[in-house]
Amino acid sequence: MPIQEDLAIIARQETELRLPHFDHDTAWRLGTSIRSLALSRNQSIVVDIRRFGHPHQPLFYTALAGTTPDNARWVEREINAVARFHRSSYALGLELQRDNRTFTDRYNLPEADYATHGGCFPIHVLTAGIIGSITVSGLPQREDHNLVVEALCTELQKDHNSLRLP
Repeated sequence: MPIQEDLAIIARQETELRLPHFDHDTAWRLGTSIRSLALSRNQSIVVDIRRFGHPHQPLFYTALAGTTPDNARWVEREINAVARFHRSSYALGLELQRDNRTFTDRYNLPEADYATHGGCFPIHVLTAGIIGSITVSGLPQREDHNLVVEALCTELQKDHNSLRLP
């Protein structure tokens, strides 16, 4: 699928997948939903859900069998990108790919601290704005992204097939 079409779908996801409220129980439901989906599909992933702030507040974390410490490092770098730009990490990466630019060239920030690969999605609360992130690492980046979108669709009772990236 052309990058511009993917970016349009992700923009729609970022607009429609906004939560009416978010608390520790919401984080737990989302995290256990993603974990259950991954286990049922025999996927090896890390799931991280956190609230932004200084420092960030981890609310849910799991690493399934087959993951490595590298997954945790990818998660950290993707979270940094979403926390800074308030966009999904996959959208940021696709925009760079579309524009044929590197992250460092575009933003003058170290790639050692930021990753613009799919898997981290901003938690947007209707009354508060972007307050955190949901991250999945371990699958190809498009699948990481789609797994987060699937869990948000389930939480919000939205049709996943109409919002997922094909």
